[in-house]
Amino acid sequence: MSDKVAAPKPALTFVDAVAITVGIVIGAGIFETPSLVAASVGSGRVALLAWFLGGGMSLIGALCYAELATAYPHTGGSYHYLQRAFGKDVSFLFAWARMMVIQTGSIALLAFVFGDYASQLFRLGDYSPSLYAAFAVATLTGLNIIGIQQGKWTQVLFTAAEVLGLLIVAVIGLTSTWNSPLTVTVEPTTQAGLGSAMIFVLLSFGGWNEAAYISAELRNVRRNMARSLFWSIGIITVSYLLINWAYIQGLGISGMAESKAVAADLMRRAVGEPGAVFISLLIAICSFGSINATIFTGARTNYALGQDFSLFAFLGRWRDRTNTPTNALLVQGAITLSLILLGTLTRDGFKTMVDYTAPVFWLFFLLSGLSLFVLRMREPEVPRPFRVPFYPLTPLLFCAICIYMLQSSTAYTGVGALVGVAVLLLGMPLLLVSRRIRS
Repeated sequence: MSDKVAAPKPALTFVDAVAITVGIVIGAGIFETPSLVAASVGSGRVALLAWFLGGGMSLIGALCYAELATAYPHTGGSYHYLQRAFGKDVSFLFAWARMMVIQTGSIALLAFVFGDYASQLFRLGDYSPSLYAAFAVATLTGLNIIGIQQGKWTQVLFTAAEVLGLLIVAVIGLTSTWNSPLTVTVEPTTQAGLGSAMIFVLLSFGGWNEAAYISAELRNVRRNMARSLFWSIGIITVSYLLINWAYIQGLGISGMAESKAVAADLMRRAVGEPGAVFISLLIAICSFGSINATIFTGARTNYALGQDFSLFAFLGRWRDRTNTPTNALLVQGAITLSLILLGTLTRDGFKTMVDYTAPVFWLFFLLSGLSLFVLRMREPEVPRPFRVPFYPLTPLLFCAICIYMLQSSTAYTGVGALVGVAVLLLGMPLLLVSRRIRS
């Protein structure tokens, strides 16, 4: 069978889907954002409430995505929903944004986290984080090109290490004895403080929607898609609540607020410097696993773009022997390496990538939520094995969350956000070229 006619096979199980989703979400965020949440709210109870609300908000989104993914199982995920709801122009811009900004920026962001913590274990010189980041992207892209079996089993192992490691830190934090906790003055919780905290919380929960991109490769998708989303968010929420409870128990909300590396500080206080080394290794492993999962799902949209637009036809070739979109993986890897270079030049790769991706991500997340309303009205005859409960209230809540995050991400990001939007707009001339080719 030639590459052009080969198609994705249902090779992923329910466990694989949960591993991929959990692996994407549980990564750098939970080691970076708890101190920022603590500083925003100034209360342990409110901090835990914020993390609980983050799980609830993510579940609202998952309910919407479960209906879309089971009614329209497709390797393009949101790309396919946007195309059916709003036409090829919007889906083209989404695929362009995902290829150039959203997914590749997320991979680069995670790669910088891996590089930062790997450098604490063994430094490679002045550009050590960037070298480690480039190494991770190149290695994991190659691993996924070799074949889906290697990619998915790697992800199962990394996800197991992530969850197990978080539980170990939580147990140590909840059971160890301490000297008097660190103190710092923290302002009482305000509405603005809680709102700021939710920005960081939802950032840490980001990525669960990636499960939609494996719907065409998931066995028994109409049953397993919704189950995998609910189980994934449940595992993530419980893990986040436990680890934040451990942080609060071990350091106090004041100690968390003043910490620059809250997990390392917790382990250092519990078991000394070996604890800090352990957590650095754990964060590197978690980031590596998240990079792998994000590479795995990201190339699927590029493949869908190549299937629908002749301008990018070279991306739409599926290698039947390895069951992978090889060209899409290669292009995604090259773009990500370019963004790592951009982050290196700015000398703050992680923050640059957050700024670069956030506004564009929330814009298309909002459009994906709106597509549920459009498709319900336009295609009522399509079977929907899972229907979002309390329609239309649930998707309206999801869209409201997206609008809030779009506004917040615009307000709290810097020049990187303008660069991301500019790259999105560069897709407009390519869209016009693509229209001419179609005509």
